[in-house]
This record gives sequence, structure tokens and C-alpha cells, in this order.
Amino acid sequence: MLSSTRRLLPSASSLTSNNCSIASRATSMMFSRGMTILSSESKEEFKKENYNARMAKTRRPVSPHVTIYSFPICALASITTRVTGCALSFGAAGLGALELIGGNGTALSLMSDIGNSGLVLSSGAKFAVAFPIVYHYFGGLRHLVWDNAPDMLTNVDVEKTSYGLIGASVLVSGVALVV
Repeated sequence: MLSSTRRLLPSASSLTSNNCSIASRATSMMFSRGMTILSSESKEEFKKENYNARMAKTRRPVSPHVTIYSFPICALASITTRVTGCALSFGAAGLGALELIGGNGTALSLMSDIGNSGLVLSSGAKFAVAFPIVYHYFGGLRHLVWDNAPDMLTNVDVEKTSYGLIGASVLVSGVALVV
């Protein structure tokens, strides 16, 4: 597959340069970098092979799939903030569409029916509404603090506030179940 390999050695002009010291000239002469030149034939062969076949030849592992990758808590908190924002938007649009299609008071009667349907369903519905509101609100406050105090934006502090954001959101949403 590889047609030839050349060694790159320093040129005579770089050796006589005033910027290079004697030690760096000696070092550059000892260490040279190999350069691979592909012929047009090997280039075409490379294009024909698929990725898995090339990795099997080199005996290197294929990159792991995203499902086995462990996301850091900061990434999960950021993703959750975005998801709760989308959920709030779709929920508001759904309630608006329900009012437009069903007429005045339809959304209120639906919420009233869910509230009277039993403890498990009403508690789940309250949490499903309260958590996105609380989480997205607290996430916005966290970003407001970071915008005004960027020195708090260190890896350790971001991880701490991510755990705090999740914990406070679950706690406040849990309190909303009782109210």
C-alpha cells in the first residue's frame, strides 16, 4: 500500500541560521521525522476499503459507541437544561392548541380531571410539570451567576453546581407535590 518512505533532514540553510544553537542543530540531525508518500494506486485502494476493514488490518479497536460512553455530570446537566426548555415549549404549545381546538376552559378542565384522578397520577403529573420549570429556572440562574462571575467557572465548580442543580431541582419539585 505504501510506495516509499523518505526522511526529512534539516537543510543546510537551517543549520547555518543564527537562530539555531549548536545543541538544537545536533538534536535536529539525530531526530528526523518519517514522511509517508502514497502513490495514486495506493490512494485508490485506500478509498475502496471501508473503515472496519482498515481497522481490522491494523488490529486497532473501533471507537466505542456513545451508549457505553460515560458522560460527565456537567454534560448531563447541560443536556437536561436544553431538554427541559424544549419540554416547556412543547407543553405550552400543547396547552395553547388544546384551548384553541377545544374551546375556552378545556385545558383547565383537563388539569382538574388529572388532579382528581388519584394520588399516583396527580403526583406524577405535578412532578412532570414542576421539574422542568424548576430545573430550567435554576439552570438559568446558574448561567446568570457564571456570566457575572466568570471566576466561578472552573471545572470543579461547574461539577459542584451541576450536582447542586440536580439536587435542588428534585427537592423543590418534590416539595411541589405536597403543595
